[in-house]
Amino acid sequence: MKYAVYEFFTKDETERDWLVAILGNYHFEGFEETSESLKAYVPAEKARTLHVKEVLFDNDFSHIRFTETLLEEKNWNEEWEKNFEPVAIAERVSIRAPFHAPLNTKYEIVIEPKMSFGTGHHATTASVVELMLKQDFKHKQVLDFGSGTGVLAILAEKLNAAKIVAIDNEVWAYNNCLENTANNNCVNITCLYGDDTHSFAQKFDVILANINRHVILQNMAKWKELLNDKGLLIVSGILQSDEQPVMSEANRIGLVKNELVINNGWLAIAFHRP
Repeated sequence: MKYAVYEFFTKDETERDWLVAILGNYHFEGFEETSESLKAYVPAEKARTLHVKEVLFDNDFSHIRFTETLLEEKNWNEEWEKNFEPVAIAERVSIRAPFHAPLNTKYEIVIEPKMSFGTGHHATTASVVELMLKQDFKHKQVLDFGSGTGVLAILAEKLNAAKIVAIDNEVWAYNNCLENTANNNCVNITCLYGDDTHSFAQKFDVILANINRHVILQNMAKWKELLNDKGLLIVSGILQSDEQPVMSEANRIGLVKNELVINNGWLAIAFHRP
């Protein structure tokens, strides 16, 4: 597959993190940071319909200069794998590729390091994992919205959830989720392609959403309606500076904050439905 790379020139680490969160909604499949810039990779066919200037303007980043380059065709999953390292979270969860040695933690998740978001390296994923470890998932019905690699859904099964639905609107993420759930011998996870949860007849005890502020704000009211009484919503992908809009929306719709984790300028928040 041919890819285009957009290089965004900013030395501000917070701006680079926020760009990763935003661009993930526009078909970008991989990111590479330097001290001077963020490189974002997108399939060339998707790049034709992108309006990156408008995306930056809409998110108050119009001051960031960027370049666009069409790259030669190569095996990008192989390139991605070269830079993937195993990670341990809270000394209890390890996330590694099949070619890594086990880290001997209580919960081990094996992820094929394709370009899906969710390898545990980003602060947002690690923070959600920390919050999940503090909850009782036994016999629970779980929704993982924007599932990426499926890493959170896989952990939910390892924490003894009864049934997990993992949904993502990127076809490569959906396929990677299928692959990873199979490789981890999961039997209670259903992977779905799309983003429409209106048709769900069931309700959930736990909803996980490691996405970004905009998608979270658009969907919080809908997620509340999908929660059982006393149900838990864990959201992440929120910069520390964006805490107030998320808390205001939670208050408006009647969700109550349980706990908040701050990791490298990013927030993960657990709410419950009274």
